[in-house]
Amino acid sequence: MEMRAVWVYAFLAVFNGPCRGTLMDCDEVRKVFQLKQIGPVKSLPETPRTGSDLQVCLSKNVTCCTKKMEERYQVAARRDIQNLLQTSSSSLKFLISRNVAAFQETVDSLVRQAENHTHTVLLHTYRDLASPAAAPVGEFFTDVGLFVLGSELSLEEASQRFFDALFPLVYERLIEPGLSRLSPAYSECVRAACRDLVPYGGAPGRLATHISRASLPGRVFLQALHLGIEVINTTDHIQLSRECRRGLLRMSYCPHCQGLTASKPCMGYCLNVVRGCLASLAEVDAHWREFVRSLETLSTRMHGVLDLEQVLLGVHGLVRDAVAQAQRNGPRLSAQVHSVCGHPSRHQEQVSSVQDHRDSIPLKAVARNTEDTLSNWRKDFLSSLRLYRTFYGGLADLLCVSDLGSADGRACWNGAEVDKGYTLRVVGNGIKAQAENPEVKVKEADPVINQVIDKLKHINQLLQGRSIPKLGSLDQIETGSGDGYSGDCDDEDGCWGSGNGAVERRRIVPILTPENTNNHRYHHPQTKDFDQRNSGPGGTQSVPLALVSMCVFGLLSG
Repeated sequence: MEMRAVWVYAFLAVFNGPCRGTLMDCDEVRKVFQLKQIGPVKSLPETPRTGSDLQVCLSKNVTCCTKKMEERYQVAARRDIQNLLQTSSSSLKFLISRNVAAFQETVDSLVRQAENHTHTVLLHTYRDLASPAAAPVGEFFTDVGLFVLGSELSLEEASQRFFDALFPLVYERLIEPGLSRLSPAYSECVRAACRDLVPYGGAPGRLATHISRASLPGRVFLQALHLGIEVINTTDHIQLSRECRRGLLRMSYCPHCQGLTASKPCMGYCLNVVRGCLASLAEVDAHWREFVRSLETLSTRMHGVLDLEQVLLGVHGLVRDAVAQAQRNGPRLSAQVHSVCGHPSRHQEQVSSVQDHRDSIPLKAVARNTEDTLSNWRKDFLSSLRLYRTFYGGLADLLCVSDLGSADGRACWNGAEVDKGYTLRVVGNGIKAQAENPEVKVKEADPVINQVIDKLKHINQLLQGRSIPKLGSLDQIETGSGDGYSGDCDDEDGCWGSGNGAVERRRIVPILTPENTNNHRYHHPQTKDFDQRNSGPGGTQSVPLALVSMCVFGLLSG
C-alpha cells in the first residue's frame, strides 16, 4: 500500500514538474488575444509548448506563445502606449483647438463691429458719403481681419487702397457736390491722383501702423496656439525605439505567455519602462512650462497701444478726421484735381430719392455680450491652460498610475514572474536619468522631438519679446526654420513694450445708431491738432510696415 502511494506521488510530480509548469492549457490566452484584436487565433497553440524560438518573452517554464504571437504582441504594445498618449493629451489638445476657433470667432466679431461702427459714424457725420463708402470700408476691414489672423498681406497697401477708393466719393460729395455724379472715368482719375495729392495727410500710414502694432501680439499668440497643437500631435505619435518596444512587450504581454492575462506590472517596473520610452518627451517639459508662462506674460502686455480691441474700435475716429481734413482743404484739392484731371465730368441723371431714404435706415448694433472680449477670452483660456503646464514632466507617471501599473500591495508582474514587488532601482525622468535604467536603454534623444523643442524655443522668444518677427517669419516657426528671427532685443523691458497703462480700456459695446445719437449730417469735426500734424503735401508720410514690425516694440514706452 505504501509502495503504491509512492508511485502515485512520483507520477504527479513528473506530470506537474518543470517541463509542464502550472500552465495546463492556452484557452484564456487565446480568448484575450482575440478580445484585444491582436491577431487571428487559428494559428495559436491550444496547449503549452517549450517556446525555444522566443526572443523576448523567455521563460524556464512552458509557454502559450509562438514567435509570431510575440511579434503581434509587440505591435499591440506599441499601439496601446500610443493610444494612451493620445487619450492623455486629448483634453489639452481640445482646449487649445477650441480656443483657436474661439479667438478667430472673437476677432471676426470684433472686426465686423469695428466696420459697422465706422460706417455708422460716417452715416451720422457725412450722410451722403456713408452708403457709397460701404464697399471700400467693408473691403478694408476684410483685409484687417485677414491680417490679424495671420495673413502676410500688406496692411499699409490695404489702408492706402481704402483711402484711395474713398477720395472720389469725398471729392464728389463733400468738396464739389453737385446734382449729378462724376463719370466713372473722372472718378478713376481722381482715385489715381490720391497718393500724389495726399488729401488725408499721414492718416493712411498711421492707420496701418496702429493696427499692425496692435495686431502683432495677437498674431504671435495665435501662431503659438497652432504650434502647441503641432507639439501635441508630434508627441502623440512619437517613434518608439527597438529597446522601448521590447520593454513594452515584456511588461505588458509576456505574462500572457504564461497564462497571466490579468496581471499588471509592478509600479516601479512600469515607471522604468515608460520613463525610458518617453525620455525624449520629458525633455519637452521645461520648454512647455516656459511656453505657458510666455503666453501669460504676453497677455499681460496686450493693453494700451497693443490692445487690438481699443485700436479697432477707434478706427472710425481716424477715418472721420481724415475725411474732415480733406474737406477743409477742399479749395486746394479742387484746384489740384482740376490740374490733373480737368474739370469734373458728370452724369446727367439726378440722385435718386430712394437712395437718400435708404441712407437714413438705422443700422442695428451687433448683438454681442459685453463680456465677450479678447481680454476675457485670454484670461479664461490661460487659466485652463495653466493646469497643463507640467503635462510633459509627469506624463510617464500619469500613464503608469492611471492605466498601466498595479496598485501598491498587490501581486504584480516584475518582468519575470508575478510577485509582491519590484526590487530594482527606479530611475527618474529625462534622457540623462536613463543611463541607469535596468529595463530600457536610451542612447540619444529623438531628433523629431528635438525639432519640436527648437520650435518651442523660437516661439517662446517671440512671446517674451526677446525676438522681433520679420515679415513672413511666423509661418517659418511651423516649418522649423529659424531664419525668421532677428535676434535678441536690446530693450531691457522687452520688445513688446508695456503699452500705455494710462489709457482707459474700452469694452466692446453696441455701436451707435441714429436711434440713440443726434443727427450730425452737417457736422464737420474740428481737429486742430490733426490739421497741424497732417495738412498739405508736407504732412507725415506712410511708414513702411516692414520697418514698423522690426522697430516699433523698442520704441514703445507708454
